[in-house]
Amino acid sequence: MPKPAATDQPCTTQSASEDRHNAVSGFRVKRLALAIALGAGLGIGLAACSPTTPELIGGGHRVEQEREDVRNNALHDGTGQPTLDTLAADSDVSIRPQAASPERARKPVPAANTMFPMQMYAQKAAREVHGKPGRIMPQPVDIVISSEDREQYASLDDNPLKLVSEQPVSTFSIDVDTGSYANVRRFLNRGQLPPVDAVRVEEMLNYFSYDYAKPDGRDTPFAVTTELAVTPWNPDTRLVQIGIKGYELAVEEIPAANLVFLVDVSGSMRQPNRIGLLKSGLKMLARQLRPQDRISVVVYAVASGVALEPTPGDNFDAIAGALDKLRAGGSTNGAAGIQLAYAKARDTFVKGGINRVLLATDGDFNVGTTDFDSLKRMVERERKSGVSLTTLGFGAGNYNEHLMEQLAHVGNGNYAYIDTAKEAHKVLVQQMAGTLATIAKDVKIQVEFNPQVVAEYRLIGYENRKLKREDFNNDRVDAGEIGAGHTVTALYEVALVGSQGRRVDPLRYGSPEAKSAHYGDGELAFLRMRYKQPGGSTSKLIERPIHLSATSDSPSARLSFAAAVAGFGQLLRGGQYLESFAYPDVLRLATRARGADPHGYRAEFLQLVSVADSLTSKAGDKLAKH
Repeated sequence: MPKPAATDQPCTTQSASEDRHNAVSGFRVKRLALAIALGAGLGIGLAACSPTTPELIGGGHRVEQEREDVRNNALHDGTGQPTLDTLAADSDVSIRPQAASPERARKPVPAANTMFPMQMYAQKAAREVHGKPGRIMPQPVDIVISSEDREQYASLDDNPLKLVSEQPVSTFSIDVDTGSYANVRRFLNRGQLPPVDAVRVEEMLNYFSYDYAKPDGRDTPFAVTTELAVTPWNPDTRLVQIGIKGYELAVEEIPAANLVFLVDVSGSMRQPNRIGLLKSGLKMLARQLRPQDRISVVVYAVASGVALEPTPGDNFDAIAGALDKLRAGGSTNGAAGIQLAYAKARDTFVKGGINRVLLATDGDFNVGTTDFDSLKRMVERERKSGVSLTTLGFGAGNYNEHLMEQLAHVGNGNYAYIDTAKEAHKVLVQQMAGTLATIAKDVKIQVEFNPQVVAEYRLIGYENRKLKREDFNNDRVDAGEIGAGHTVTALYEVALVGSQGRRVDPLRYGSPEAKSAHYGDGELAFLRMRYKQPGGSTSKLIERPIHLSATSDSPSARLSFAAAVAGFGQLLRGGQYLESFAYPDVLRLATRARGADPHGYRAEFLQLVSVADSLTSKAGDKLAKH
């Protein structure tokens, strides 16, 4: 949209805005007197107005009076009706109009952050005296007062013990998400233990790579590795590790990509660790793209629009320029943005290529369709077009982790939480092929335990990925996806028949445990896996036994480190099955099994364990004193 030509006329606001200003002039006079006094104390410089030239406030932050007037008018005109002008003003980018949601905002949206009162009044004084912003003394970007904690997580109970005599079969969908680990790290780095429901052990396990065997070829997209060893927290049980490694793709081998960056530019994204980090991360990804790739940028706040039409991936300047222009403000109609992004992806669909929407947001949807189940159903419908959805989470305080994780789950994509530039680089550069290119979809695991060998078992993690037994053979049931080079790890803790590791007393009147035809072969369990090719609709089956003889007296480093990560996650969730196993035990186990660590992720893990130990000790000391 072309900008109006510059004139010599003084700055003016819209007529609707003038009416409102006049209506509250008495109030403004009083506030103006106070603001002028504060402004004088702060040494505010006031300048003449130029309608086309944005001014700098504080540490170089752009504030345009007309933009803020438009935003305030749209949000506070008494209608609650979203307007495209609000989005355009907030985004500082030409927007192709799309139909706004007819729904009205149901309630005021609390601001994610609030400026200090003195800074706010001083800034207001400059605007009301001269009709434009002035200059104030520089303030650090992060001088804010946090809003109330409104983070949302799914409530999950740890998987219970199962008796093999009653339930010999365990079925679940694989999960390659890693968002929980990064989110846990965010809490620990700011000096607090994470909420229990923020911890999903499988996502902590899958954050790390392990030296699993690679597939021989692409006829089978992944290889499976199994191992048994004594459980570190209970010498009377055994730990069964199931490892999956997908085949790897070089950047030049990745199919042509049709990507839509769906960017949340609502007010809650204003903080530097949100919109700024988001733009930096997407630019990291954009630098890896090729001429055959196509990139679009869709933005949403009160309304949604197209900030960048499909552009060749090697035109980095155009992509970066569109991202640089984005500004955050207004409420959040995420549903409208999702619909527009899918429509854009369908318009430029690449047959046989990668067609994916990358949703970057804090998940705080507050206008339009906000119901959790409705949003899930919408994404489920949209995925039938062959377009997948990856979610990239940002922010804190109002972060809706539950929504982000589940939208990725039903959208045939993966979920990551971006808390640092390093994490953005890990997800969007180092693991770009895995993030974008799916090599197997609807991957399900089913383990049948031998009742002659195993008395009890429990699956560690994957609480929200459990499937019914009959779902395993039903190709209509959705499951998880594996990207190129992805590593998936699952752990079972099992108690053998006759061992001291049993926690549940046998039934007095129960029938004797059934004889097994495979007992003589020493089978502990039988593993089945189903998967589909990315473009397929019929699943393929992989089967293999897990032998008791595979128990290792000296477990591999991969099993030991995975056990340490699983122990850490369980401790953060309360550790009800860990006996006396504690953070120092995790630290010793992980230190011995650290192995190669080219990117420092395992070293960082050791630091996080130490932080959690310290925080737990302090919390215990406080309780003891009381």
